[in-house]
Amino acid sequence: MNSDSNKSSSNGFEKSLTPEEYLNKINEVRTLLGPLTEKSSEFCSDAAITRYLAARNGHVKKATKMLKETLKWRAQYKPEEIRWEEIAREAETGKIYRANCTDKYGRTVLVMRPSCQNTKSYKGQIRILVYCMENAILNLPDNQEQMVWLIDFHGFNMSHISLKVSRETAHVLQEHYPERLGLAIVYNPPKIFESFYKMVKPFLEPKTSNKVKFVYSDDNLSNKLLEDLFDMEQLEVAFGGKNSDAGFNFEKYAERMREDDLKFYGNTTVSSTSAHLTNSDSEVSDSEMKYLEDKEDEPIENGTLQSPLDTTKT
Repeated sequence: MNSDSNKSSSNGFEKSLTPEEYLNKINEVRTLLGPLTEKSSEFCSDAAITRYLAARNGHVKKATKMLKETLKWRAQYKPEEIRWEEIAREAETGKIYRANCTDKYGRTVLVMRPSCQNTKSYKGQIRILVYCMENAILNLPDNQEQMVWLIDFHGFNMSHISLKVSRETAHVLQEHYPERLGLAIVYNPPKIFESFYKMVKPFLEPKTSNKVKFVYSDDNLSNKLLEDLFDMEQLEVAFGGKNSDAGFNFEKYAERMREDDLKFYGNTTVSSTSAHLTNSDSEVSDSEMKYLEDKEDEPIENGTLQSPLDTTKT
């Protein structure tokens, strides 16, 4: 396993600075940000500013601009107000969920199963992603800033995935959750996924794509990555682990998420902003979701873009 894969910051720019230089950069960002609301001030901790500086290779102005965009996005999108009941329908099949286990470094683990896609709602799929990201972050230990993704491609075909959702996923994660991904393990991807990944990869920053590792169950060398990263007694059988009880159960997971909502937010009330977004088939509000693309996604079949005249939906 890459020796860097367990570090909280994949960039490590701060390690090349003296403590004084490091704090000076953080203070420069704070100065450029200007006056903030109480909620924004709480978000802009030293650790958060460090992640944005790392994402922009220590460039203060670029990091500040990126952080300002995130503060604007959070004020509009209100990710901290998303509750389980709003995204429960999207979660029914276990297409994305937080695993019960962590890796050996205490990082939370998000399991993703593209073949379990159960809706065609662009908005709904991004909402559940953001909810899971926020939940995974809240469950990180104090000494960790990053998480691990396990992406299971069992049963996958190209009808399960959307280029538009993939582009927006990359945008949200890179622009608003920088340096949160420690490692993404793509498990048993079919050959057809390679052509799709080539289309998506240009939307990923190099430091992000470098964290994506392909693992195959019949390849001992790539399997060693999982063995080095996880206690195999706790890992799901689906990923070569020995824990047959670690699979997804909707009722049990719903209970866990309701408990988390209560633990972290004090109540499970859906905000007025979120309430009218609860129906995952509803249209996106221009005023609250204006950062989303208006252009309809091109359908994908067999790894190639279809003709606009083809009405088959992804």
